[in-house]
Amino acid sequence: MSALTELLAPISQFVAALDLSQPAAAEAALNAQFPAEGAAVAAIRAAANAALADGSICNKGEGALKYSRVAKPEQDAGRCSIDAVSMTSTSGPFHTHIKGEACLCFPDNAQVTFEGRNATWMVLPVGSRHAPRVENGHMLILYWWPGGAVAWG
Repeated sequence: MSALTELLAPISQFVAALDLSQPAAAEAALNAQFPAEGAAVAAIRAAANAALADGSICNKGEGALKYSRVAKPEQDAGRCSIDAVSMTSTSGPFHTHIKGEACLCFPDNAQVTFEGRNATWMVLPVGSRHAPRVENGHMLILYWWPGGAVAWG
């Protein structure tokens, strides 16, 4: 997993500097700095899929919803908690993004959606709450919580 966390470090530092209370601007900045078709995102997708296949990420849970912690805030270059979730047409647990959430989404095909969207980068604003939902197939999602700030339930 160290190869994956090394690839994620520049994104963590970038996310830590973003204003996640402005999700459209934060998404635009992420898309500009780390474009979906760019080499960095392609390398992360390959490393994340390899880690998923070998069980080093998303090794908790069962069935349509599997998850894991990739890095704790004290281990991360941007002081974010980075988690991974593998979801297949299901919902996850309800939670609040105390300092916002940045998501890097890898759908298996163009019909798969997360929160109704098929976007590579999604930002959920400070204080937002949801039960995450993936529809129409499988998606691997990496997400950053600045400072690890999330409240479950």
